[in-house]
Amino acid sequence: MKNCLVTGYRAHELNIFGQKHPGIPYIKQAITAKLIPLLEEGLEWVITPGQYGVDLWGIEAAIALKEQYPELKCSIISAYASPEEKWKEDKQEYYRQILREIDYYGVVSNQPYSGPWQFAARDDLLFRKTDGIVLVYDEDAGEGTGKFYKERALKKQQEEGYEYINISSEDIQSMVGEAAHDMDSEVDSFFGE
Repeated sequence: MKNCLVTGYRAHELNIFGQKHPGIPYIKQAITAKLIPLLEEGLEWVITPGQYGVDLWGIEAAIALKEQYPELKCSIISAYASPEEKWKEDKQEYYRQILREIDYYGVVSNQPYSGPWQFAARDDLLFRKTDGIVLVYDEDAGEGTGKFYKERALKKQQEEGYEYINISSEDIQSMVGEAAHDMDSEVDSFFGE
């Protein structure tokens, strides 16, 4: 896989309403864990739709991986111009910071939001330009934005061999468990146990 789409839940679908939520680092860790083997096999681009949630946390994870894999390029392809302009100021600043760190930013429609056709056109482009997807989605945990991406990716997988990599809530929970285990080990060694 040369070009990977990373997407999944929007923040509000996970009841995450700020950047300080304790679950965000574990979501980024789970994405990182899926991206590293792809990078070892020649991944060149991580591309997201850039919506607030998994898209931005995924691109943040990819940006952090550029220290280890400097050849990696990161991109956001938005459905329409200035998607962040109706966000709260702190989220706008967070988005602008990410835009300063990526290699390419593009919009499918240079107009402001004018209809769902912009999302459909963006998603068509994203699936055309990528060889696979890392999707943070767990239908057992409840439906969300990822349902559409999963269905489309699995259809494309059957037809064209598109690679589908899923991150479920259990994958993220295992990151939490590993962190707790590491913390227990650090505390044990601190107390000489």
